[in-house]
Amino acid sequence: VQLQAFGGGLVQPGGYLRLSCAASGHFVSINHMGWYRQFPGKQRDLVATITRTGITDYGDSVEGRFTISRNNANNMMYLQMNELQPEDTAVYYCNWNVDLARGANTRNYWGHGTNVTVSR
Repeated sequence: VQLQAFGGGLVQPGGYLRLSCAASGHFVSINHMGWYRQFPGKQRDLVATITRTGITDYGDSVEGRFTISRNNANNMMYLQMNELQPEDTAVYYCNWNVDLARGANTRNYWGHGTNVTVSR
């Protein structure tokens, strides 16, 4: 299973971006999904997660500005990022927890990061 995150780029403060994450490869079902970000020289931090049933959780710094969503029919995950600020500048990664067999063989996958830069 390979994840591909895309949609990053350069945006001015106060602007918005929408990240997407798609998967290729075989899996039976997707459990929870999430977005994480990594600042230079820092560990990867939680941005947002979403369960199979759509329950969401957000990091304190993005609550109210970012929205995570998923399309189970198309196996896609999104992150709508509004009111972006320079401190949101980071590499953003998607993470999926999937079952490779029915109810079994659960694996965790990371996508390659996509860069988000918020600057004038």
